[in-house]
Amino acid sequence: MPTPAPEAGGIRRESESGQGAALVAFDFDGTLTVKDSFNAFLLWRTPWTRLLLGLFRLSPALAAYVLHRDRGRIKADAVRVLLGGVSRERLAADAEAFAQAFAQRLFRPDALARWEAHGREGRERVIVTASPEDVIAPFARRLGADRLIGTRLRFDARDRVAGGFEGPNCRGPEKVVRLEAVYGADVRLAAAYGDTSGDIEMLARADRPFMRLFQGRPER
Repeated sequence: MPTPAPEAGGIRRESESGQGAALVAFDFDGTLTVKDSFNAFLLWRTPWTRLLLGLFRLSPALAAYVLHRDRGRIKADAVRVLLGGVSRERLAADAEAFAQAFAQRLFRPDALARWEAHGREGRERVIVTASPEDVIAPFARRLGADRLIGTRLRFDARDRVAGGFEGPNCRGPEKVVRLEAVYGADVRLAAAYGDTSGDIEMLARADRPFMRLFQGRPER
């Protein structure tokens, strides 16, 4: 089974420019992985007693979600309740430990094989995800991603998670907005991979769009 590449040097973030000659974009959760990595991260790092308290505090937001169906809004509420006040340094260390422990259990082997094939062909590979960049960055480094574009958490003046996001949740049309911010308004993808309605707009920018292509499960 293909395995993630060893951790590479720093990946480029959205603010760094550069146009790939042949650009491919991958959604992360459900496409490269078998499940939502951010939810798994929150469950992993939160003691069960605090998790129960957090779910209680989130109950009004969860009830409201039934009506508004805004994933970004409920995610922002979860960040505020479960990560609020965590330092950027601590969050990065926790994300690294989570990736080290769970990468092999999360990645789809057929998705990794396609990812690696694009790398061998010299294409620029970008992960475009609704999950927070701070949580996905260790996975992106292990994969050797050229760039990571994701939801950006908001930090306060003391560099602690303040709750909410800097900018919109990176889902749906926002994925294209963020790609255009890096690669220009006429950005075109050689290929794009996704698994939900939140990837449709990104896939529409690809010469070869793939929806729910990968079905592989990691070996236990």
